[in-house]
Amino acid sequence: MIPPEANAEFVAAMEDVLEVYSRPHDPERPIVCLDETSKQLIVETRAPAPDAPGRPARYDYEYERNGTANLFMVFAPPEGRRHVEVTERRTAVDYAIMLKKISDEHVAPAKKIVLVQDNLNTHRPPSLYAAFPAAEARRLVGRFEWHYTPKHGSWLDMAESELSVLSRQCLDRRIPDIGTLDSALAKTERACRARDLEPSSSEKLAFFSAQQPGDDCLPDRSRSA
Repeated sequence: MIPPEANAEFVAAMEDVLEVYSRPHDPERPIVCLDETSKQLIVETRAPAPDAPGRPARYDYEYERNGTANLFMVFAPPEGRRHVEVTERRTAVDYAIMLKKISDEHVAPAKKIVLVQDNLNTHRPPSLYAAFPAAEARRLVGRFEWHYTPKHGSWLDMAESELSVLSRQCLDRRIPDIGTLDSALAKTERACRARDLEPSSSEKLAFFSAQQPGDDCLPDRSRSA
């Protein structure tokens, strides 16, 4: 929906992002969408009742909050691939470190990285200067071609759609800690690979680097004992 009071600004940013998406695939100038979200970590206070013939497992309605984790979603639309990075915090420095990983590890051969992201206040070049010496920050700023979705138009960032897919895959349940979250994400990746999904599928293969082996997500805790 285009805000009536900001039509020109909205349309200008929208058309800029759509122009990026319409570009032909160029390995030297890869398109990378970035988004992030928080995940509340939840610990069971009582052991679930295991399932039995004719009866599903049951979980108590009480739980204990165990902090939050931040997830960076990095998505490459032309390849239809993604990478998820888990961090303990959601700060400008964490964002800057993620950009450095994209630049120097994930797509290091690229001459320029076409970056699409929303207008979160940390998603700006100054965050790189908050994390690194000026010369390194300047180098990293120059590695990216910066594009922003319109205000109130973050849905134009394809990484946001991928977060929605990921939520349905394994985030819509109770996860107690970051270690289990990492393992759950790894399991999701392996399940995608085992199904041999095509890159254009709605559930994409993991982008960039492989996750470490681990356990699957915990079962759905929506039912109470």
